[in-house]
Amino acid sequence: MQASYSHDLIDDLLVINFSGDLIGEQSGPELMDIINDRINQSVLFAAIDISDIRYINSSGIGVLITILTKFRNKGGEVILVNPSEHVKKLLVITKLNAIFTIVNSLDEARVQIKK
Repeated sequence: MQASYSHDLIDDLLVINFSGDLIGEQSGPELMDIINDRINQSVLFAAIDISDIRYINSSGIGVLITILTKFRNKGGEVILVNPSEHVKKLLVITKLNAIFTIVNSLDEARVQIKK
């Protein structure tokens, strides 16, 4: 099952909810268009809820890193919200847990961006 996503803007925080398998499929370019539009509207922070991601491969990781790079290049930040145990293990193995801020809830993400 390919990943699906939804997005919302909540108080200058772009919230992206992924579900399914994040394997860097066709939705990548469309998602990047949305992200570029928000960054151009001076949105500097994104919270990516990956609690409903069952599986992620290297292309999916590439999507997350691309999003992070786009926001950091503008002085912003991306926070990963509530990864599953499987995804957490993958983030540790790839050492991406040292690159991404990872929190357990959207409320925690909001606290992080106010720091």
